[in-house]
Amino acid sequence: MKRYPRDMRGYGENTPNAAWPNKAKIAVQFVLNYEEGGENCTLHGDPSSEAFLSDIPGAAPWQGQRHWNMESVYEYGARAGFWRLHRLFTGADIPLTMYGVATALARSPEQVQAMKDANWEIASHGLKWVEHKDMPESVERAAIAKAIKLHTEVVGSAPRGWYTGRCSENTVRLVAETGLFDYISDTYDDDLPYWLEVADRDQLIIPYTLEANDMRFATAPGWVTGQDFGQYLIDSFDTLYSEGGEGRPAMMSVGLHCRLIGRPGKIAGLKRFIEHIQKHDNVWCPRRIDIAEHWATLHPHSRKERPSQMSQERFVEQFGSIFEHSPWIAQRAWELELGSAHDCAAGVHSALSRIFRTASAEEKHGVLIAHPDLAGKLAAAGELTAESTSEQASAGLDYLTSEERSHFTKLNSDYVAKHGFPFIIAVRDHDKASILAAFEQRINNTRAIEFEEACRQVERIAHFRLKDILP
Repeated sequence: MKRYPRDMRGYGENTPNAAWPNKAKIAVQFVLNYEEGGENCTLHGDPSSEAFLSDIPGAAPWQGQRHWNMESVYEYGARAGFWRLHRLFTGADIPLTMYGVATALARSPEQVQAMKDANWEIASHGLKWVEHKDMPESVERAAIAKAIKLHTEVVGSAPRGWYTGRCSENTVRLVAETGLFDYISDTYDDDLPYWLEVADRDQLIIPYTLEANDMRFATAPGWVTGQDFGQYLIDSFDTLYSEGGEGRPAMMSVGLHCRLIGRPGKIAGLKRFIEHIQKHDNVWCPRRIDIAEHWATLHPHSRKERPSQMSQERFVEQFGSIFEHSPWIAQRAWELELGSAHDCAAGVHSALSRIFRTASAEEKHGVLIAHPDLAGKLAAAGELTAESTSEQASAGLDYLTSEERSHFTKLNSDYVAKHGFPFIIAVRDHDKASILAAFEQRINNTRAIEFEEACRQVERIAHFRLKDILP
């Protein structure tokens, strides 16, 4: 069984109504990453110095050495940048979520107290600000546990949110398995929160951002001036605010770092953005934990049977009749590479149709002849499948006059005699009159043309049948 683990579907066209408090059109959530004192440094027992997200051009790790300039850049974030941002956000009465690296928090008691006094949320940003990608699973699990323990000691309460940033493919699963977090933010894949099923745990995910993020002052392509950053934030906000006015309230995350946006020239763009959003009504600026509590209350998770996770027996039981009396199509479709994108009507239809389209001419013919005549003998005898009975009834084919029935019978006989299979049409696209018109027109097609058209109609019928049972 091939199963694709990535989720390429998300909410699809059925985006839930966020219904933010006080009818807000948008939730604008500011995150301040506190990493200063938790970065790679030989003083911290690391093999090399830090090289990530600083104003030092072309920075590279120094193996076995302290990098004095890099350390001082990070120190600026703690010594000056943090307090500049603290004044800005407390003055604007906007609460922050801090992504706090546990070892960095432990080395900054004054800043932690200021965060707590401002009633900012302090979420966990891991034990150290280092890469997790090469960590063995057992090592990363231990690091997560140590981060939670140290965070709780330093802050006085356990973290309820988690964001690693430099994560591994195992991070989200390992954090979810602790069962301790209201939300995890190590994804960038949506504009709204969503639920992730991790074994028996229903884990809320609140996606973060790498684009509405001041980290691009230190990466290419990136921001050159504070105005660049501020204008991008304004454009993002205006688009989402407009969509919220159209009934699709969204969430905007803004990612900040003390040592980057805390510089005077960069923070000016952030100030202009804050002034911009405060000129608008119906804007909610919560902490991330506030979003988590709101979402869990308004949109609690409910597990549903998913086609991609069904056994072959269950898959065939559920979808074996979608293509009339042809369970072999479902049997083969189950063996395809299925994933969450197939847990909907369009997804299952795609899988079933792929099998039908690549079947031999003889197999396709077998599917065609499995379909009943329209308003024919089987219908009169009540021997149609439940799906066919409902479909024919929807077009009024179960209530024909004697004259109409006689006409359909003759057309059926002539059509089968010419083409070798019954006339097939997705009746839900038609009424009785248009079905009859199509019948009279298509009977004159060549067999090759009509074979192709009949196959298209079979797929269309399958589409409708799947829409009846799947989202």
